[in-house]
Amino acid sequence: MFSFSENCLLFYFSFVVLIILISYKWISTRFKTKKNLPPSPPKLPIIGNLHQLGLSPHRSLQALSQKHGPLMLMHLGNVPVLVASSPEAAKEIMKTHDLKFSNRPKLRIPDILVYGSNDITFSPYGEYWRQVKSIAIVHLLNNSRVQSFRQVREKEVALMIDLIEKTSGSSVDLSDLLFWLVNNVVCKAALGRTYRESNFAELLERFVQVLGAVSVGTYIPWLSWIDRLSGLETKAHKVAKDFDDFLEGVVAEHVNKRRGVDAERGEDQDLVDILLDVQRDNATGFTFHRDTVKALILDVFAAGTDTTFASLVWSISELLRHPRVMETLQQEVTKIAQGRLMILETDLDNMQYLKAVIKETLRLYPPIPLLIPRETTQDVKLMGYNIPSGTQTIVNAWVIGRDPIVWDEPNEFRPERFMNCSTDYKGLHFELLPFGGGRRGCPGISFAVIMFELALANVIYKFDLALPNGVKDKDLDMSEKVAITLHKKAPLLVMATPRF
Repeated sequence: MFSFSENCLLFYFSFVVLIILISYKWISTRFKTKKNLPPSPPKLPIIGNLHQLGLSPHRSLQALSQKHGPLMLMHLGNVPVLVASSPEAAKEIMKTHDLKFSNRPKLRIPDILVYGSNDITFSPYGEYWRQVKSIAIVHLLNNSRVQSFRQVREKEVALMIDLIEKTSGSSVDLSDLLFWLVNNVVCKAALGRTYRESNFAELLERFVQVLGAVSVGTYIPWLSWIDRLSGLETKAHKVAKDFDDFLEGVVAEHVNKRRGVDAERGEDQDLVDILLDVQRDNATGFTFHRDTVKALILDVFAAGTDTTFASLVWSISELLRHPRVMETLQQEVTKIAQGRLMILETDLDNMQYLKAVIKETLRLYPPIPLLIPRETTQDVKLMGYNIPSGTQTIVNAWVIGRDPIVWDEPNEFRPERFMNCSTDYKGLHFELLPFGGGRRGCPGISFAVIMFELALANVIYKFDLALPNGVKDKDLDMSEKVAITLHKKAPLLVMATPRF
């Protein structure tokens, strides 16, 4: 039992604590009002809003934005994170204030996976990033270089069509075939040959899964031990080593072939050859090392294979669910082909409905639903709110593509919305951002889209597709598997009947 003096002491202590809490709340409110920060969802001590990301963060953030608005300030651990969920907010970030939002935050897992973030995607804004992006645009992904791989793409598509024809009416795993199609094209373009005999599919899947995992230590440094205890860091280091061993072998193979000779420069060069030439000539005055070569090639691999393959699977899945759209597209490609064995790249510019189907797929299923985080380099006024320097910023491309204010029937697959419409996916129309925009937009759009167009046009031209085992169109499983890339969870199994 407490004495009177003890009760007084307890009362005094409780009163002091209450005053401190009230003062803290008042100061916090005054500070927030003074700073005029964007609205925020309630947060928990220590973890902030981390628990609200869920298994599908793009959907969780959509629900939160519907309550708190298109510009929302969250706290992942002790890191402030601005979430943009409207075209207007995205435009402010990627155009109006693009330079101020051009940095990348320091992220633990990408640092492990991609040579200390020395690639294009994750490197911080600055001279190094400008140089490596310039190398990519000028030497690797310019239009003439992309066109130089035309025969590679057409040959690999023809080989895939032949494999589908040999299924003889049995069910075929189109997801698997599309993965190897895209992978073979990327390998031949980047490395000079295919690597199907390797465990590349499994390695890439591990890479994407680890890259998309939430690292507790990134947001709460003193809890970094959780990433070690969960095995995330171990997995990241293992994937990084396995990929480095693979890429080191590739680069060494190219160096050995070139040793003692002056490598011919021509259209048959692969991307490793080009990078080694740029490194040797040092024409830009920018000196880079072996790890930079490997980091740039890893960017091409991860982005070029995983995202394009995922988009192809989503597109054909939606066509199966919408026979009318499939028929309209089939009529267009058949008319353009004029009885030839396959659609060629020179035919693609004339296929307006094909382009509309692809835009509609990218609207509903942007390959990376939450664009790679940016970070403010200085204080900025955004849509009337004050955003402090050092704020991480995420653009939810998935929710923007389904914004009912912008899109009529936003959840419906309706390619006609893009017919006679100038809206494009190249980062200038902020209602459609599958590849991002501004300085940090994807430099490989042309490489990805032409592969998408050619593969889709030929599969639809050559085959009538149906779901096996009596599955009805609308019953096709469209559930998602989310890492950093948005994938269809179940493999796409089809019955493919040759049309000719």
